[in-house]
Amino acid sequence: MLQQLWLGGVRDVVLAPGSRSAPFALALDAADRAGDLRLHVRIDERSAGFLALGLATGSRRPVAVVTTSGTAVGNLLPAVMEAHHTGRRLLVVSADRPDRLRGTGANQTTDQAGIFGTFATCHDLTAATADDERDGLVADACARRGPTQLNVQLDGDLLPPDADPDTWWQRPDGPEPHANPAPAQTADRNVDASVSVPTDGEVLPLGPRTVVVAGDDAGPAARLLAEAAGWPLVAEPTSGARIGRQALRTGRLLLTTDLRGAVERVVVVGHPTLSRPVTSLISDPALEVLSVRGRDGVATDPGRVARVLDVVPRVEAADDQAWFNAWHVADQQLGGLIDAGLLAPEADPSRAIEHGGLSPLAVAAVVGAAVAADTTLVVGSSNPVRDLDVMATPWAPLEHRFVVGNRGLAGIDGMVSTAVGVALGRPRAARSIAYLGDLTFLHDTNGLLTGRGQRRPDLTFVVLSDDGGAIFSTLEQGDSRYASAFERVFATPHGTDLEALCAAHHTAYERVEDLGRLAEALTESPSGIRVLEVPVSRADRRAEAAWLRALAQQVVTHRDDRRWPRRHTE
Repeated sequence: MLQQLWLGGVRDVVLAPGSRSAPFALALDAADRAGDLRLHVRIDERSAGFLALGLATGSRRPVAVVTTSGTAVGNLLPAVMEAHHTGRRLLVVSADRPDRLRGTGANQTTDQAGIFGTFATCHDLTAATADDERDGLVADACARRGPTQLNVQLDGDLLPPDADPDTWWQRPDGPEPHANPAPAQTADRNVDASVSVPTDGEVLPLGPRTVVVAGDDAGPAARLLAEAAGWPLVAEPTSGARIGRQALRTGRLLLTTDLRGAVERVVVVGHPTLSRPVTSLISDPALEVLSVRGRDGVATDPGRVARVLDVVPRVEAADDQAWFNAWHVADQQLGGLIDAGLLAPEADPSRAIEHGGLSPLAVAAVVGAAVAADTTLVVGSSNPVRDLDVMATPWAPLEHRFVVGNRGLAGIDGMVSTAVGVALGRPRAARSIAYLGDLTFLHDTNGLLTGRGQRRPDLTFVVLSDDGGAIFSTLEQGDSRYASAFERVFATPHGTDLEALCAAHHTAYERVEDLGRLAEALTESPSGIRVLEVPVSRADRRAEAAWLRALAQQVVTHRDDRRWPRRHTE
């Protein structure tokens, strides 16, 4: 099994120890000592699954996670679900009791073959499985998009007394396989690379006022389409397309203004999930919506109104630049007003907000500016990625930034482990940063559990610490009508001492209460993992969101550009 995984391009394996998986553990240890595989041992299966997911994301190789039988396998479900919805090549090697013990009440025996249901293809393997069949199944699992479960029934003596552990691994004969990157049409989609718009894509006619929306994992092709056509590009931070001259910093805010009413066509690439204005735009039945399939084979079309394309379309000439200029000028003005309001709130009478400390938006601006060339950034769900979406100025092209998050299902599960995996998968990055909220960080503090002798990346966590779930205050449940229940059932203040928690995990910690110090810290090159806790208030989040919308409307209204009449829809 392990030799075939190696031949399929697997170079990183995560192991959560157990008895039934003991043969795998000894063989993996031998392979690691031989220098053929990198073994990462974790005691928490859920964290192990997300570590493997992060390694697959960062290295763009298939990565295996090995568990013992029973509930250990079930703990991988969140990571498997995320891999399914993002097309990451996660291989679950689950050691199992023999089939003859199923349904007998035997210890740690359950129906674990196929436990992930529709989220992962399962192959239930026994000693009777023919070698060529096994080899073919493993090769297919390494090459295909998404997760696969290789459930291995182990019977008899797991550790024969006469077996020498040093002989449990032998590198397969023949030349080392190639890196086996992701399938060609989606390789390097998160990397700011010099690529071209597909030449086989559908040619779009010019004329309809078009906006390109680039969601998570859209890749550079979305940017190049916008540049070739001269269209506005609304690109999320993890899209791989928030780059270059067409990308808008405040695109989702401008979609709450009259500019939105002038849009006639939308091209959707990747998986946009961050904002209701974008979701409303791509779900509008009055518009022509074209949506390109992602690496998981799904085209984002929440309103079921899109015409689905297999590849990014193309154009043969540039469109009327007055359309983009209207967005560009508004974007520049709005960004300037936001920055001015954050630097000198007293100069903006509409901004009746008192943070009593650092503004979360200002923190996001510092993090965004720290993403220099060859930087890796892993960004958590909830407010950090949305703050970054407003504050991160589009980055320069051809500098190989790598900005990712678990946006397949946009959960907060396993983000510490994911970030560690991404950083380990990109050891040549100039700098690795993870930007998370405090609840996201706490949800996976077991990701900091790294035993002696285990590989540790040089990784800085910036934890936006507001003692709870601030994002809910910007949603319907944050209305004053629900104030009596809000703190208890949505905000969930926890009062955790992050410094003490980091000390327990032997992890470097610093409390940062100054934007200048934060910017300085993010230029440093730490040794190992460190945590920068940045305390902010969540008291004014709802007012802040209203202030941003008001600024956007102010900019567009004052421009009074009548060239783009408002569309009339039912």
